[in-house]
Amino acid sequence: MKHFFTTALLAALVFSCGSAKKSESDTKLEPEADDWTVLFDGTSLEGWRAYNGESLPPGWAIKDKTLTFSTEQILEEDYEYKGSRDIIYGAEEFDNFELYVEWKIPAGGNSGIFYHIKEGYGGPPEVAPEYQLIDDADYASIHDLTSYNASFGAEEPAKLQDWQQTAADYAMHTADPAQKTLNPAGEWNSARIVFTAEKVEHWLNGKKVVSFVPWSDDWYERRNSGKWKNAPDYGKFKTGFIGFQDHGSDLWFREIKIRRL
Repeated sequence: MKHFFTTALLAALVFSCGSAKKSESDTKLEPEADDWTVLFDGTSLEGWRAYNGESLPPGWAIKDKTLTFSTEQILEEDYEYKGSRDIIYGAEEFDNFELYVEWKIPAGGNSGIFYHIKEGYGGPPEVAPEYQLIDDADYASIHDLTSYNASFGAEEPAKLQDWQQTAADYAMHTADPAQKTLNPAGEWNSARIVFTAEKVEHWLNGKKVVSFVPWSDDWYERRNSGKWKNAPDYGKFKTGFIGFQDHGSDLWFREIKIRRL
């Protein structure tokens, strides 16, 4: 009997230690609220400005606690604005990070989430990787892509190519269609980007759809043979700003937050 209780006690201790270790590990996987930096809280545009600029471009504003772009928000006195319409969170730069944002675009809409942005170039696409945001279903029926896609040797240039579709690492890595669930234009979607030097992940509506190793041999082969072969500084920076692309359509962003990894 004494042997039985001793064995039971040891088993309980082992189980308890194992549970404690598992609990500690689980906690690390679930970020605490304090781990996140809110880049947009629905009430303030502090930190946001134009790429290469000092203030927000015309058309960007807070509407219904949402960061929006709309041509209706451009005033007549702003018609001669010549600066960039892409925006960045210019308060600080980020290297390894996890970014979460909820977004919505209209039918035929197009935008993108940039990271590791450096200023001083013609625009973020020259240097910054992009998580693509686009109306997969109807963009090609509203916009003529034939000439543009033909320049890259597309077999069916009138169609939206897989490297141009939502959640792709634009012109670099395509999203896995088996894992991809995209809500239609006019409805909210969520995007998550996880960046480390060992691996980059794109998530769409809670599912991982892209995974690649930055600056690997495969990465350089893609960079040097595709759209970015004549953009020598594309993707080379290991830290930089977060930003959104204005591609001429209405845009809505909310719940924008980031944490360092």
